[in-house]
Amino acid sequence: MRGKAGVRPDLTVGGGLAGAARDILHEARGALEDRARPDAAAVHEYRKDMKRWRAMLRLLAPFLGPEGDGLQREARDLARELAPARDAQAALDALADLAKAEPGLPAGTTKALRSRIEKIKASETTALDDGLRQKLGGALDAAGFAAEHWPLESMGFAELAAALAAGYRRARKAVPPDFSAASAEALHELRKRVIVHRYQMELVAPLWPRMTKAWIAEAQRLRERLGSHHDLGVLEGLAAPGRPLARWRARLQPAIAARQVAHVAAAAKIAGRLFAEKPKAFRKRHEALFSGVRGQ
Repeated sequence: MRGKAGVRPDLTVGGGLAGAARDILHEARGALEDRARPDAAAVHEYRKDMKRWRAMLRLLAPFLGPEGDGLQREARDLARELAPARDAQAALDALADLAKAEPGLPAGTTKALRSRIEKIKASETTALDDGLRQKLGGALDAAGFAAEHWPLESMGFAELAAALAAGYRRARKAVPPDFSAASAEALHELRKRVIVHRYQMELVAPLWPRMTKAWIAEAQRLRERLGSHHDLGVLEGLAAPGRPLARWRARLQPAIAARQVAHVAAAAKIAGRLFAEKPKAFRKRHEALFSGVRGQ
């Protein structure tokens, strides 16, 4: 979070958001242009920056209209082009997560699974060749041009606070009433909304660094618990009959189920803390905090 651009006391709200847009697109371009970075690392960084970009576009949707919707769709579609190996990486992450559990999988089983999954990943990885780099770079150029002409000059903090509260409300609404009975799809939807909220909160981090850092860290913990639950589901899917890891299904299923229960229990506690406040109170609190910062 350190060094990220965003809304600041010494800038207009629109100016701070424009700076954040430039920062996000600059970092995405840096990931593409760094030829010393392995393709997998470059793709990971680019996809992460696109999540930040899409969260910002969603925040500003009421002010950008159809243009913002188009930018969101394009960023989503381009990120999906780079995602063929995501399931394999998720399975590797799940395997590493299972190693933290007790009693865990036998070392030999873990080694064999890792080897098999890495072969799947190698066969599916998207090459970040010159043509694809040029395509992604062109999209960043177009996004940057659009951002320079966003109509944010007259935007006040009250409007931004309302937009932040809308993102908070969407995430809060996705919290299951009973985590233990929630479907994998419902938990995954909550995770997606938490990611958006987490990146939107980064945009006001320069105003209250200490407080916002703690909030973002809590959202990140929830994201990671829900992400680990999802990754374990991907690993289980690869072990379904007829799938590449089917021979290990009997060993994997009990371990996956137990670990998912632990993640769900932890996620429920974090969500209870993070979303205890009602959206209206969330908005008013941020408006009051901003007034205090401007009044200093």
